[in-house]
Amino acid sequence: MRTSMVERGWQAACRNVTMHRCNPHLPEVTGKPLRHNAFSSRRDNNPTDGRGRTQWLTPALRALLLAVAVLGASPLAAQSSKEAERKLQKLRSELKGVAQERRNLEGQRGQASRQLREADEKVARTGRVLAQTETALQRETRAMKELQAKRDALQAGLEQQRTELASLLRAAYRIGNNAPLKLLLSQDRVADANRSLAYHRYLQRERAQRIQSLTADLTELQRVETEIVERRKALEGTRQQQKQQVATLADDRRERAATVATLDERYKDRSEREKALGQDAKALETLLANLRAAAARAEAERRAAARRAAAEKAAADKADRAAAASGTRPPPRATKTPPPVASAPAPKVGGLGWPLSGNLLARYGGKLPDGRTSSGVLIGAPAGSTITAVADGTVVFSDWMTGYGMILIVDHGNGYMSLYAHNDTLLRDAGATVKKGEAVAKVGNSGGQGVTALYFELRRNGQPVDPGSWLQRR
Repeated sequence: MRTSMVERGWQAACRNVTMHRCNPHLPEVTGKPLRHNAFSSRRDNNPTDGRGRTQWLTPALRALLLAVAVLGASPLAAQSSKEAERKLQKLRSELKGVAQERRNLEGQRGQASRQLREADEKVARTGRVLAQTETALQRETRAMKELQAKRDALQAGLEQQRTELASLLRAAYRIGNNAPLKLLLSQDRVADANRSLAYHRYLQRERAQRIQSLTADLTELQRVETEIVERRKALEGTRQQQKQQVATLADDRRERAATVATLDERYKDRSEREKALGQDAKALETLLANLRAAAARAEAERRAAARRAAAEKAAADKADRAAAASGTRPPPRATKTPPPVASAPAPKVGGLGWPLSGNLLARYGGKLPDGRTSSGVLIGAPAGSTITAVADGTVVFSDWMTGYGMILIVDHGNGYMSLYAHNDTLLRDAGATVKKGEAVAKVGNSGGQGVTALYFELRRNGQPVDPGSWLQRR
């Protein structure tokens, strides 16, 4: 019964995309819900245009997906680094706008659901601040070690200089106070006297330089010692801040657990719970189907522009040939280079890395803890464990969503997307470029999930694929 409900939602989303002239080979991520808590259906809340087509796809979203298509599918589209930066800033702004529109259109199902969202976001904020503090702590520790190494080197150099200066002082003492006159009178030949005087002057200069260098090193050593003391104080303050943040995070998690318990109480009835799950699935299906529809139109426009440019070039070449045959010289004209249409290569089998090391709680096609069939994998791990991107790509969604908690979606190009749900903390914002193996989130159980785990899906042209056949062996 659950599978058929989700399939009907998927088919409806595909029909909706088809009515928008969607190309079925462009990227789409759609996923089944991950947990029994839910929010209102897009079908109930989204207005239509009277012909059955959703109006949720706003101009801002269409512009957003056009920017994604230009930046992702055609790396040569930006004519300069300044233009690329401008488009990236615009992309980030529009992605935030899409997230806000989704929130505004997302129906709220009561106080308990709102409290869950607030608790999840509070935990996510605290977790992100804690991650930044940990990074700062590591940086301060490295700086402290560098200062200590510099201090040790200065102390060793000072010992060497003291030894050399002592030798110079002993040599000067042996010569005596009236050294120049003694050296001059004690020699029988003028050449010997000159050599002795030159040696004496050398000793004097060397002694002065050694004393000056020793003084400078002593001053530097004092400065380093002072900086070490200050660094230690800052490091201790950062450690105390980290402890406080860890305690705050634990309190936030307990508060969220109480909220989840309240929400679970509301959905004890199985039929109501399944209805809520269907609404969760429909919401995600609609969101990402519309993303695919907009990307399809952007791709079609780009290819049409390339065809027009090619046709213009062919017509111009024909005119040139005709002019050459008649012996007349054609007027000069500006040439247009058609935009590239090649797309990013598809990931190779086994070319992606697992996002997390942990216990495989549910395989692709297996049963999730609540009894549903999994369209991805559920990987159990301690709260706060680092989740990494499975391949290079662009973050197209990074926000809270009912039924999925803190969710992050990465577009890898050429129809491939990866989805990471129920996170404790999101480390990357929408519009960010990520590399394979880069940290993007922290493990949690946001969205009301009963276990601390990552729910991960991999999609190709909108269809779920078995991550085990694509990801490297664990």
